[in-house]
Amino acid sequence: MGKYVFGVDIGGTTIKFGLFTVTGELIEKFVIETDTSNEGSKLLPDTARAILAKLEEKGIPLSNVSGVGVGVPGPVNEDGVVLVGVNIGWHQPVAVKEKLSASLGMPVFVTNDANLAALGEMWLGAAKGANSAIMYTLGTGIGGGIIVDGKVINGKNGAGGEIGHVTVIPEGGSPCGCGKTGCLETVASATGISRLAKEKLATTEMRSRLREIPIMTAKDVFDTAKTGDALALEIVDRVGYYLGLSAAQLAGTTDPEQFIFGGGVSHAGEILLAAIKKYYQRYAFSGVKETPFVLATLGNDAGIIGGAYLATK
Repeated sequence: MGKYVFGVDIGGTTIKFGLFTVTGELIEKFVIETDTSNEGSKLLPDTARAILAKLEEKGIPLSNVSGVGVGVPGPVNEDGVVLVGVNIGWHQPVAVKEKLSASLGMPVFVTNDANLAALGEMWLGAAKGANSAIMYTLGTGIGGGIIVDGKVINGKNGAGGEIGHVTVIPEGGSPCGCGKTGCLETVASATGISRLAKEKLATTEMRSRLREIPIMTAKDVFDTAKTGDALALEIVDRVGYYLGLSAAQLAGTTDPEQFIFGGGVSHAGEILLAAIKKYYQRYAFSGVKETPFVLATLGNDAGIIGGAYLATK
């Protein structure tokens, strides 16, 4: 086994890299821009060149590298094929594992970017020491990662851990970008929370400071709720209901050691966790009621750390 591993987090704007020891010590971070032109055809060659250039710069031979763990924004099947990656220009399946491994001459491991973040938080972050965890990434959309016995649940079609598309409103829910209606993403992502707030303001005469905000964000909702604003608190409570309900169902399925909440919305902190816990306690099976809820701690580094972990296994 080599002394080093790379973690790679491929995003729509940048590709983040981390060179680590196999024990998780970060040697160096670096970033390149994501070139999505020509249907993202340059993306994998650019990634390989960046890794090989870093090894040359550091004087590290290929034989000293155990492998590369890669996260991509899209479903990944069991063969390391990304089925679709719209944000990076991939509209057809791309054999990331096979192509990148051939270019680098070393093992490559591939999973969804949210799964990678979950692995990072479990290895060196909020759930350090745990062997199973469920992570929600609450951003513009909702991603998720489910880890059982130290392994990410990818599923046959790479759709394991798609927490954002669990249905929480069976009838009459809002349309989701995935083509369904009533998904968790439509009511608990940053855009979903903003929409809930606008709907609430339009259907009630309650006074609220939210009415004074022309372009309202999820952050505005939480900040206003923290001042004691009754209407904002109602919205936060509703978001907690949907997240707590979904967490209770997942806990009854996998019995995780911890729930981890990351992404921009999680920066709301304890007011969000308290709302989730309230409803989780109401709906969770008795055997999982005491599962801890924690906030992610690794920020933007979670992906590269998770990639490094993936490459050590």
